[in-house]
Amino acid sequence: MSAALRTMRLRLLRAAGLLRRGRPGQAMTEVVLLFPIFLVIVFITAKIFALLVLVQKMEIASYYAARRWQLESHLSADQVSWDETTLKPDIEKDVRGYLGFDNQSVRSFLNLKDFTMTVERTQVWNVVTLTVTTNPAGIKLLCKYPQQAVCAAPYGEACVNGYQYLCRGGRQLQVIKYVPNRDRPIPFVLPGLH
Repeated sequence: MSAALRTMRLRLLRAAGLLRRGRPGQAMTEVVLLFPIFLVIVFITAKIFALLVLVQKMEIASYYAARRWQLESHLSADQVSWDETTLKPDIEKDVRGYLGFDNQSVRSFLNLKDFTMTVERTQVWNVVTLTVTTNPAGIKLLCKYPQQAVCAAPYGEACVNGYQYLCRGGRQLQVIKYVPNRDRPIPFVLPGLH
């Protein structure tokens, strides 16, 4: 290990000395040929990682939306209009901001296209559903071959879903939370914030 580090150090010192004297350096084969391949692999990994980030953000956002709806919504029919016109849009605004719809760089990294939040009231449960529609991931290199060739046996439905997400886009990710009704609404305040 120390011999390799010593060799690298000596080569870097030699290259620095040549550059100081005005002699142009010679590009190494590794840099010229392998660096672009490395960048392609990093880009593809980042785009796949974006899907994992989006799923985790949706889980956290759905918990926030469901909990806040549980604590602040009303059972009384007189207050239902306030829930729909004031509470729900406020929750949607917070969730949109958290998911990244307000930030253009996050929106393009996560391939975000559209967001909807629905609340279905039942006798015991409120069903809060977050739906995010995505754009194509934009990795043309992985979409070069047709879906039938890529997802042939032994690969199944998971391969088809992944191919459609990466190449066609427009996929919908959905998170559903069930929260019980409360008799008395209370304001939702994060612990430690006053």
